This record gives sequence, structure tokens and C-alpha cells, in this order.
Amino acid sequence: MNKLLNFKGSIPLMIVIIFFAFTTQVKAQDIDLLLKGGHVIDAKNSIDRKMDIAIKAGKIFRVAADIPASSAKKVVDVSGLIVAPGLINMHTHVYAGSNPGFTDGTSSQLPDAFAPRAGITTVVDAGTSGWRTFPDFKAKIIDNSMTRVLAFLSIAASGYSVDKAQENIAEMDVQKTAETVNKYPEILVGVRIGRYDGTEWTPFDRASEAARLVNKPLFVECHLPMYSLEDQLKRMRSGDIMTHAFENVSERMTVVDEQGKVRPFVLAAQKRGVLFDVGHGGGGFWFNQGIPAFKQGLWPNSFGTDEHRTSMNSGMKTMLNVMSKYLNMGMSMPEIIARGSWNAAKSIKREDLGNLSEGSVADIAVLSVSKGKFGFVDSGNNKIEGDKKLEAELTVRAGRIIWDLNGLAANTYK
Repeated sequence: MNKLLNFKGSIPLMIVIIFFAFTTQVKAQDIDLLLKGGHVIDAKNSIDRKMDIAIKAGKIFRVAADIPASSAKKVVDVSGLIVAPGLINMHTHVYAGSNPGFTDGTSSQLPDAFAPRAGITTVVDAGTSGWRTFPDFKAKIIDNSMTRVLAFLSIAASGYSVDKAQENIAEMDVQKTAETVNKYPEILVGVRIGRYDGTEWTPFDRASEAARLVNKPLFVECHLPMYSLEDQLKRMRSGDIMTHAFENVSERMTVVDEQGKVRPFVLAAQKRGVLFDVGHGGGGFWFNQGIPAFKQGLWPNSFGTDEHRTSMNSGMKTMLNVMSKYLNMGMSMPEIIARGSWNAAKSIKREDLGNLSEGSVADIAVLSVSKGKFGFVDSGNNKIEGDKKLEAELTVRAGRIIWDLNGLAANTYK
């Protein structure tokens, strides 16, 4: 009789235990997405090892060595793959439209058409708009893109156009440029100068002054044939960025001299904090500059591609192709991932991006390294061969999978 009473008395307790276990499991499955078994590389947090990443409500919820699969609504096995912060493409032209050229034009490329498939979650437009045209750019492209779009604002009022109107010094207005940047501080990350054929320094100095007023970097696109490279670098402050750094065109002095040595004034600029972006484009990267510069310590801070309609079909191809060139030139994978994410984020003063810190936005690139025989082409149609190539297997933007090359997250058809 006592045994029966004891058994009956334990029934409510058993119900409580079962209910508690059930509700605990439900709460544990609040994790929306779990990337399990990948090799995580995160420069900000000094992570370079196998770890799991849990995502909840569009944010990084937890990064740990072993997060139970039962704790997530969806689990994606990324074993054998690199899991990195979403890549940041520092040099693009994405103010696309129906006009000839770049500003609201057919030469620019819609960001969602190229970014996700290369592991890119953030693009930075390189001055395709100016203070007059930025509101239109924002309304047409920035506000309607799945990819995060940031921008350098051109000192030219209408941005990077195809006519001489962009060289109208009277409309290179320091105050209007600064006011526009200050109105959109989360989008506009700096001021850009480029494509000027005159000999006076007024455009450069006005762009630099506007950047100083808003405490953001000057982005120098180097299409300034009448200015010497040495004089440009002398006018640049620590944190300013020179793109097309490894260009080799007749109208501009190269960073590497005829004897294959990096020019001393270039190394001096690097030492005092001037940053160098690849800016590959159709004509902005040559192996006879990039390789000796790399060997002598002039490394790019970021892998901007100068992405536009024609460059993506030439030697540049994708940001991952540019990164693969450096991988085969001898740069280590952690250094490459840092330059594709955290370094770029720091250079535009957006340290909320380019990392996998818990609580940060869940922008993630899952990359594979293919092994084989590959050719990599520069802007002069010169080729090097390599045995490694990066590909984007999965791209996650704000917790949502926006690119899945091989269906890692798809349901198996039966």
C-alpha cells in the first residue's frame, strides 16, 4: 500500500520533469541556424581553429567548440570549410542605371548580382555619386539592395561620370560634401578623389579637407595623371586609402621602380599609416607590381576589386579570385581573411562589421579551397599558375542564407 502511495505521489513530479525537459528543449531550439564543424577564421577575435557558430535573430549568438545540434532549428554541416566574417569589397561601382557610364549608368553593376556569390556581404561604392546625386543613388540602389551598400562620396558634385562635368572645380564643394556625409554617417564612409586631368591641386585639397571635416578617410583612385605619385602620397594622412595601388599604366608612376624595388617614399607613406587597396579592376593590378611589392613588405590592406561591368569579365573576375592570387603568391589564409574582412572594416571605421563577435550582425562567408591547376590573370593579360582557389560555398547576410553554391542548406530530394 505504501509503495502504491509513493508511486502515485511521484506521478505529478514525473509530469513536471517531462514538462521541464520539453520546454527546455524548445527554448534551446531558439537558435535559428547552426554552422557546425567549420574552421573559423576571425581576425578581430584571434580565432583560427575549428568551431561552431550559432545564429539567432540575425545576430551571432554563440561561437564555441561544440554547440549541440539539438539546440538549433536548422543545422548546416560546414566541416572542412573556412568560416569567415562576411567579406567587404572596398572598391566597387554599383550606382547602376540606364545612362552611359558609371553614375546612374550601365557600366556600374547591381551589388546583388555579384556580391553574394563571392562571399561578400558589404560593398563600398567608390565615389560613383557626389553630393548632388547621392540621394538618387540611395533611393534607387542602397535602399533596395540585399547586400549592404556603403559609399565614398566623390568631391565631384555628380560623382564619377563620363564627361568633363565631373571636373567642374566650382562644384567641388567642401561644405556640401561634408554636409551630405554627416547626414548619412552610417552609409557614407569617406570622400573620394579621382579622374581629374588638370594640374592644379584644388580638387585633391578640397576632397582632403572634406574628409578631414567629417573625420573619415580620403579615398584616392589614382586617376590623376598630372599629379606625381610622391606628391599625392605626401598629401595623404594616416588612414587615407590609395586604391589601384599596384597599377602599371603610362600616365602614372608605379610603386615598384624599374629595378624591381618598392620606391622609398611609398614605404615611408605605408609606415606613417597610408593604406593601400588593390583596386584590381580592368587595369589596376599587375603582377610585376604586386608580386615584388608583396615580397618587399608592401601588402594590400584590403582587396577592393573595382567591380564594374567590364572588370568582372577580365582578369579580375571576383574578389575571391583576387584573394586567390595572393594565396598563391604566398600570403597565409588568416592574413587573406583579415584583409577581406576586419582590415577593411577598420579602414572605413565600421568596426561593427568584418568580425564574428557574439552580438554582431551575422554576416558570414563559408569558403572552400579547391586544389588543382589554376591560372590567374592580371590587368596586362599576364598569367601565373597556382594550385589553390577560393570559392564561396555559403553566404549569410544578417542571419539569412543568400547564396548556397552546392545546396549545403537545401533539403535532400527523395
